[in-house]
Amino acid sequence: MKQRILIYSHDTFGLGHLRRCRTIAAALADANADASVLILSGSPIIGAFDFPARVDFIRLPGVIKLRNGDYVPRLPEEDLEGIIRLRSGLIDKVVEQFHPNLLIIDKEPLGLRGELEAALRRARGKGARIVLGLRDILDDADLLAAEWDRKRVISALEQFYDEIWVYGLEQIHDPLSGIGVSKSIRERMIYTGYLRRETLALPQRALPAKLGEGPFILVTTGGGGDGDGVIDWVLSAYEAGAPIGHKALLVLGPFMDRAHQQQFLARVQHLRDVEAITFDVYLEELLGRAAGVVAMGGYNTFCEILSLQKPALIVPRAAPRREQVIRAEAADRLGLAAMLRDPADDGLRRDPSIMAEALRALPDRPPPAVAALEGLLDGLPSLCRRAALSPRRAVPLAS
Repeated sequence: MKQRILIYSHDTFGLGHLRRCRTIAAALADANADASVLILSGSPIIGAFDFPARVDFIRLPGVIKLRNGDYVPRLPEEDLEGIIRLRSGLIDKVVEQFHPNLLIIDKEPLGLRGELEAALRRARGKGARIVLGLRDILDDADLLAAEWDRKRVISALEQFYDEIWVYGLEQIHDPLSGIGVSKSIRERMIYTGYLRRETLALPQRALPAKLGEGPFILVTTGGGGDGDGVIDWVLSAYEAGAPIGHKALLVLGPFMDRAHQQQFLARVQHLRDVEAITFDVYLEELLGRAAGVVAMGGYNTFCEILSLQKPALIVPRAAPRREQVIRAEAADRLGLAAMLRDPADDGLRRDPSIMAEALRALPDRPPPAVAALEGLLDGLPSLCRRAALSPRRAVPLAS
């Protein structure tokens, strides 16, 4: 059966949504030789990534997500409402012209500021199946309930969505726990397992000069827009001078504030055992070569840690969402990774000796496989089966 699959990713902050959608698109195209997959994304760097055959993308006009969760247009002379109207019209036109028989919507059931509603109505009227894809953890239940009430999420789920794919395991977290959803919505929830990542078959690249050929600790902040605290803490541990045992490679992230990037790069120049880069499209390859990983606990990096069986230290971000804290606590409890809280979240000083001790212990931690969780990394084959087999749910479309 020929499939025309449209994947929508609203967010423009960081790399997580884009990398997740790109992974899913590649898996769906690989599983079905008759599938064509189109990604709609607002990411400003989507063009930096490679896409396999039968996967393409359209970049929507950009908005910038601020640290407090608000959005502003990327074009300063435009107003947000006008950009949303433009994006909404483009999305609706893509649905009209591309004729998808399967829509996968990432995280936001009605899109950014409700921009998907017209397209969802059109797709439903054309008989398309519509799926909501959720990462394993969204936020604290009280905060999520208030957000979903404000965004009219429950009514959107009831009206438009055939299934809800949760890219995780229920025994790790139920993302809708504490949310007042109906039995009908619960029955549409399917836990796929986490999305396995593979290292690409690339020639092994030379590492930055200071690292030599020996093992190293990879420190990654994802997009980097909120990762300066972790980088500062790791650097302070090496600057303190006590032996750590492994050199470190810092990946600052393309969205890190430019001034912070320059400050960190200047500090690295004075350290014998630390190198830094701003961005690497093939981060999985670097992670696969690392002796251990320090990360903030975003979904994609967590999947890579699980997939590549790396000892990991997670230093989660506590605001504006508690997603990373909840994930890190679950990972620590189950033996999948170690968690280290950032004392700055409580207004306290980051002690370099605490980070240095954690870095020394990191490479000797057991890999995630010791937790032996069944179906942990079954996400991609599971969602490919659902894409091929799951019937459309008959839902009356309100006028």
